[in-house]
Formats: sequence, structure tokens, C-alpha cells
Amino acid sequence: MTLVCASVGCNNSVSTNLACPNCKKLGLDNYFCTQECFKKNYAEHKKVHAVAKQVLAASGYQKENPTNNGVSCSLEAPAEVKLRQPDWAKNFHFRGRLRPTLLSPQRIIPRSIRRPDYADHIQGVSESEQRDKNNHNNIRVYTSEELDGEYGLRHACKMGREVLDCAGKALRVGVTTDEIDRVVHEACIERDCYPSPLNYYNFPKSVCTSVNEIICHGIPDYREVEDGDIVNIDVTVYNGRYHGDLNETFLVGNVDDDGRKVVKTSFDCLATALDLVKPGTLYRELGTAIHKKAVKSKCSVVRTYCGHGIGSLFHTIPNVPHYHKNKAKGTMKAGHVFTIEPMINLGSPNDFTWGDNWSAVTTDGKRSSQFEHTLLVTETGYELLTGRENEPIMTWNDALNTR
Repeated sequence: MTLVCASVGCNNSVSTNLACPNCKKLGLDNYFCTQECFKKNYAEHKKVHAVAKQVLAASGYQKENPTNNGVSCSLEAPAEVKLRQPDWAKNFHFRGRLRPTLLSPQRIIPRSIRRPDYADHIQGVSESEQRDKNNHNNIRVYTSEELDGEYGLRHACKMGREVLDCAGKALRVGVTTDEIDRVVHEACIERDCYPSPLNYYNFPKSVCTSVNEIICHGIPDYREVEDGDIVNIDVTVYNGRYHGDLNETFLVGNVDDDGRKVVKTSFDCLATALDLVKPGTLYRELGTAIHKKAVKSKCSVVRTYCGHGIGSLFHTIPNVPHYHKNKAKGTMKAGHVFTIEPMINLGSPNDFTWGDNWSAVTTDGKRSSQFEHTLLVTETGYELLTGRENEPIMTWNDALNTR
């Protein structure tokens, strides 16, 4: 049987295996005559995805990724299959003891949930963020209406707080990080929110779970959390207008002294930086304070990743480096909204990325920890938009971060 190109209005026959990857995820076999034809007509073609997802969501059906793609397998697969390493890992040079396993199929978001612009993009590109890159100096000042209106920024951050608390309660020895992803995914949907990481530049899951030597952007998989692990859960939600972003690192079971030290140090580094937040503070000053606090505990600060402006966009200006002698631009003003999220290592500050193209890990295999809040600069200081209720400032509590 001769296949015809799936582009609207194109009747060319298909002689290649050029399939739409989003269609394949949805169980649709749509092929194209050329890459150029696919790109030219993608804006019209992607409407098919919306209809297919709506039908799948209404039926409760979830299309599983093929088990032979070397990365994922069915939720019903035997444990020995789930715990296999993905193809990219088989000859990969790991620096620490942690190893990835296969992933579950990507979870589906109902069409009723309002979505960011990258949610259905074939490469997960946020076109609004790309356009925003031309804005180098004008840090957005949020109004009271934007903060407090229906589906305002405070609402997004409150939803993020609730979702992270749900995830933290689910964390324990023996649970998989994939289960944490399920909890986050469903908690977002229950709150009429989109989990911001999902398909952001093709990130495959709804939350980042970074275990032990993973610094950030860890992908939830079938590995079970072990006694003594430290686990960072990084949640961002989108309420249809704004994103709210926060993370915490949890001590699971019997964590040794070094593990406890790096977790507490990362908490203290964020708290120290928050003490400086007020109108008139230079953004570059935060890195120096964080650096001094980390060095005092004989830890190091990751330089590759930084805090960021957030709100209607997932990532925007200002950039907020966490290391000393940085060249961050800008001065804090009332109405600025951004994150601080220092990543603190027990050993070397250097990082590299696993073959999954996401998981950033320490070069020496030693553990890493971080905490993050979204905050608002006020006339007199700051407000923790993602803080717990009745928590105007960060206060360490062993019970909150021990599982």
C-alpha cells in the first residue's frame, strides 16, 4: 500500500520513515514526504495532536512508549525489565555510584488544562521565551493585580507549594522516583495546573528528581529510593498564566553526616541569600554571600546553573548566579519576581551531563543538594511566594526534610 504524506494538501507519496514523533507517542502513524514539508506544514498538522489527546484523555487511555526504544518500558513490565539501564548508559562512563533505569511512558495531560506554549511543540521550544531573549535589561515589575488576581502569580506559587508537599509526603525508602512523578502529575491536574517541566525542551517528565550526585534535572525512573539517599524534588506548576517554582532536598532514612552536612549547607546558603533581598541590592551580591557560606562548611558552589526571573515565562531575566565574582546585571526593585536556588556540592563544583541530555551530575561522584524558592521583592524586603503557610522566613526543621 502506498502511503501519502500527512501534510494537509500534500498528496506526495511517502518513501521514507519520516514520522511525526508526537504522533508516534499518541499511537498515530503519520508520515511525511520530506523534512521541509513537515516543518512548513507543522502549524496546521499539530492540530491533530490536540484532537487525539482530547480523545485519549476522555477515554482514560494512555499510549505507552514502545518498549524497544531503549529508554522506556510499560508500567506492567517485570521488575527485571524496568531496572535495565537505558541504551545510552550501557557504555557510558559514570563518575558516581548512581545508575539510571528505564522510564515509564510519558503521562498525558487532559485538554481541559491550560498549557504553556511549549507543551505541544515538537521540540518543546518556548517561542515566548525565545522572543523574550531580546529583552536584556528590563526586569518585569509585577503589579498587585498580576500578583493577586484570579490565577495570579501568588496562586501559581501556592499551587506549587501544595504539589511539592504532596510529593514530599510520598517520598520514602522503596518508592520509585517514577512514583513521585505520578504523584506530582496528578496533583497538578487536581489543581487545574500544568506541570511546567513536561516537554520543556522535550524533558519527558512532570518533575525533576535529583538523587545523590545528580545536581539538577534528574529524570524520574524506575529506580527505588534507598536508605541513606538524599533526594531533591523540583516542582514547577503553570496555572494558565504564571509559573511557580520551588524545590527541596530530603533526607531519606539513615543519611550519613556528609549527606546531612551538604543538605543543611544548601538550605543555609539560600537563607543567607534571602537576607540580602530588598530594593537596591545588586543581583550579583547574592553569589558572594552564598559562596562564603558554602566555603565555611567546606562545600562548593555549582557555577553552571543559576536562579532566574519567573512569572508568565518559566525562565527569564534576571539571571541570579550563586557564585562569587559573578557579573550578573541588575538591581532589585519592588515587584521583581525571581528564584534563588544554590546548588551545593560536597566535593568539586564542576559538573557534566549524563547521556540522557538532562541529568547534571558532579564530576567526582560526590553528593549535591539544593533548595529553591520563588520570591517577590517588596518595599522593605521580600516575600516567599512559595513558602509554607505561616513561614515568612526559612526555618530549618529536621522533621520537614527527613523521610
